[in-house]
Amino acid sequence: MKNIKDSVIEFLKNENIKKELSEVFRPLGTLVYNEIYIYLWSICIFNVFLIFIILANLILLLKLFRLTEIISMGKN
Repeated sequence: MKNIKDSVIEFLKNENIKKELSEVFRPLGTLVYNEIYIYLWSICIFNVFLIFIILANLILLLKLFRLTEIISMGKN
């Protein structure tokens, strides 16, 4: 006797069933994508903004280190 898992796997091996399930779930995927579209773009923009902030901090930190090095060399 087959268990439910084997029955489902055997059922999904049929190519026609795969195509029909794909056609049924395609509008659902489109609906979900349309709902989270703005959030995906906002996450991408936030990441780009975050990279620029990190680079600006790195440049300022390097300038600060260079300035403290010049000051410390002047004291000697």
